[in-house]
Amino acid sequence: MLPAWCWLTICLAGCANAQLVHARIPEESQPPSKQVKPLFRHFRRIDSCLQTRVAFRGSDEIFCRVYMPDHSYVTIRSRLSASVQDILGSVTEKLQYSEEPAGREDSLILVAVASSGEKVLLQPTEDCVFTTLGINSHLFACTRDSYEALVPLPEEIQVSPGDTEIHRVEPEDVANHLTAFHWELFRCVHELEFVDYVFHGERGRRETANLELLLQRCSEVTHWVATEVLLCEAPGKRAQLLKKFIKIAALCKQNQDLLSFYAVVMGLDNAAVSRLRLTWEKLPGKFKNLFRKFENLTDPCRNHKSYREVISKMKPPVIPFVPLILKDLTFLHEGSKTLVDGLVNIEKLGSFLVISQHSVAEKVRTIRKYRSRPLCLDMEASPHHLQTKAYVRQFQVIDNQNLLFELSYKLEANSQ
Repeated sequence: MLPAWCWLTICLAGCANAQLVHARIPEESQPPSKQVKPLFRHFRRIDSCLQTRVAFRGSDEIFCRVYMPDHSYVTIRSRLSASVQDILGSVTEKLQYSEEPAGREDSLILVAVASSGEKVLLQPTEDCVFTTLGINSHLFACTRDSYEALVPLPEEIQVSPGDTEIHRVEPEDVANHLTAFHWELFRCVHELEFVDYVFHGERGRRETANLELLLQRCSEVTHWVATEVLLCEAPGKRAQLLKKFIKIAALCKQNQDLLSFYAVVMGLDNAAVSRLRLTWEKLPGKFKNLFRKFENLTDPCRNHKSYREVISKMKPPVIPFVPLILKDLTFLHEGSKTLVDGLVNIEKLGSFLVISQHSVAEKVRTIRKYRSRPLCLDMEASPHHLQTKAYVRQFQVIDNQNLLFELSYKLEANSQ
């Protein structure tokens, strides 16, 4: 008997051809084809971050840093879908380690270390680990006796309050560059990546890299908003920054970029930001009311009724709030389990194919519809155009919630 997901893939195969849509934006050009690609948050060269995004495949080769306990690192060349064992093999070759049996205490292990200090030991058979890393997580190779001594990189746990680029750019420029970048990322995602992500589970994912990078970006924008607000020490400037982010959210909604809209609103709703009572009190009434409307739009009550009503009235091109699409697919998947002791439940499969197949296929068609027209933004080339573009594509964020709260408490104490 076939596993349940095979039936789904067969049913959707006829309606899931990817459609590549190009955004017509001034000053943009397709990058030259390269054999080795820089991964989402693992490159730092400005000319790389300014290139138009192209879709990743599991067979693509990338450069990635793997750190040692002393924070030195080796740069390895690896397939995006490489297993932990393959990655360790590349590291071992770089370090000129001798091949040791896996059971030896001095053999290398691979660990993902988050900025909070949380560590996850990766198993040798795990694959596609690059795109599942957290925003400020890094891969470490060490021996088992060095595992407990692993700590985050210094730059991930140190913060420098003060004015950043966000204070010098216009809301319109930020919103347009957010939309342009997220459109590039969204159109890189094949429709079947959504199905694969939900129905295959973590053990079966092979070609979901582009979707996972888009989800990571959504989280990154949310943390960027909170980071910028909490690194601003002057109360007056902080209130102006809240006002600017509300403007950015409004402009993203106007651009029909609901992914950016949601991410910015969620960043302002971060508990470490929303508790800054004295800062919010300085916000003009007009912007307080506007933000309340945005909160109502992102309210999950009645199955996100407000959001669904708004997006249903939008014509392509649209960038949807992608996590909600995955939530809908997960609901269909969990409500239509067809396995019994690892085999297909034929009795239930009949109703599953009639109802769930139609619903999932309709989701796939909806995703395609969002991208059925090219994106056209009126982006004037200014002297700071490339600088703003680089800033928007390379956010430096704090993703450690405890650290965000520490900053929030300090700001509140200084405002008394």
